[in-house]
Parts: sequence; C-alpha cells; structure tokens
Amino acid sequence: MPKRFSSVVGRSFGDGVRDAIQSTGMTQQRIAELLDWEEAKVSDLVKGKGGVTEVELAMLLGLCQTPPDEARRLLALYRETREKAYLQFDEGGVLGPLHTLMGQEQLANKIVAWSLTLIPGLLQIAAYVRSVSERSAMPINVEETVRTKIERQAIFHRSREFAFYIHEQALRLPVGGADVMKEQLHHILAMMVRPYVTIRILPSEVGAHAGVGGSFVQLSYEKFNPVIFVEGARTGLFLEDKDSVAYYDEVVEALDGLALDEEQSRELIINILS
Repeated sequence: MPKRFSSVVGRSFGDGVRDAIQSTGMTQQRIAELLDWEEAKVSDLVKGKGGVTEVELAMLLGLCQTPPDEARRLLALYRETREKAYLQFDEGGVLGPLHTLMGQEQLANKIVAWSLTLIPGLLQIAAYVRSVSERSAMPINVEETVRTKIERQAIFHRSREFAFYIHEQALRLPVGGADVMKEQLHHILAMMVRPYVTIRILPSEVGAHAGVGGSFVQLSYEKFNPVIFVEGARTGLFLEDKDSVAYYDEVVEALDGLALDEEQSRELIINILS
C-alpha cells in the first residue's frame, strides 16, 4: 500500500491496525522500535495512509499477535487498491457496511441524507427499524440490527450539522402500522426542534426529480475529502472520486430547490398525523 491521502477503506484499515497495536498494551513508539521503523511510519499506518509493504504489515500483525480472522481482514483491506470507491458486502447479516458508515459519521462534521422510500436511518425509531428488519429478505438478527441502528443515533450533537431531505411517500408508507407511524412522525417533529438538524420534505406533487436514482448519505469532513454512501440490499458503496461527489452535490442542490421549507415541512407532517 503506497502512501496516499486518507480514504474510507484506508481509514477502516488504519482503525484496525490501531486496535491491533492497542491490544498489545504497547505504544506506537515501542512498536516502531521493535520493528526498527521510524515512529512516523506507524503513525501514517494507523491514519490510513499506507506506506508499508505487505511483508511489513504481516510483521506488524505477527508482533501484535493479531487473531487470524482479523489479520485476514486487514490484509484484504490493505490489498484494496480502488481509489474511486469502496464496495463492502453484508456477510451473513453482520452489518459490515453500516458499521463502516457509523465510523465515518463519527469523523464527519456535516451529514446530509436523502431518502426516497423510507424514513432516513438516523431518524428511525426502534419499532420502525424492527418492522423493516422483520420484512427483510435476508436472514438477519433483528434485535442486533435494531440495537446497532439505534446506537448509530448517538452521533447527534451540536458539534455537527445534519440535513435530511425526505420524499413525502416515505412519510406515508405504513411501516409497522398506524401506531408505529404515529410515533415515528412525532419523533421527526421532535428532531426538527434541534437547531443543528434541518428536515425538509419533498412533496409528491413535484413529480420526477433529481433524486429518483435512490437514497444516499453525503459526508463532509474538516480533514478529509467528502464521501457519498449508497446503500444496497446487501452492500454499501462509498464513493470518493471528484466526479461522483460533484454529481451528488448537484442532486442535493436540486432537491434543496424543490423541497418545502422547514415550516411547510412541519405542517405537512402534522397534516399527515391528523
């Protein structure tokens, strides 16, 4: 892995290396001394910038006595060379892409989500998550899924900015029945009170629009390049190339021009509730 700018796959790799080092109880400086490396080399590695050969990585993992499964995972991430995107699969309902997304959200200072058919994940209540999970075509651990998706919402804090664009059909889709939807819509109204959260609804009467291609999450950082996350049925795709990021910027701009303002959005939700 030649040294490069930090990417999603690079940061996931770096987090794994950091965990491996911390499990030894040794400092990065001590690890560097034992491997006869400069400490900066270890620092670059845990920051996801690469700078080591595969043999050197194997030496580090051996020194850390990293378990075989985790070592194989880190070696696979090391060999991931695609710069434009990182495609991650859900393996046996493990929620791998979601865990990676959660890690990236922790680093982001602005999160913009567009949701076409369902309430955005960060706004879903437990009963809503459970209902969607129970209808999944894949065998999954429903309670683990609910717990993980609710834990994800700990990201909400005034230190970050959140903007949600939601199609009206997502508000009207009766997930879990009338009682669940009533609680879900009241939760959205409560979230709209937070000054760092913006929620705007795209009314059905708009017709065709720039967001018909599907839902996505746009992540912006202070220290890294922006990332787009597109979720599939069994996959999570992280896009980082400039053309893709520019395209989704234009989609958000178009949605912003068509969506109801915050007060109008609040009134629409209240009308649906009544």
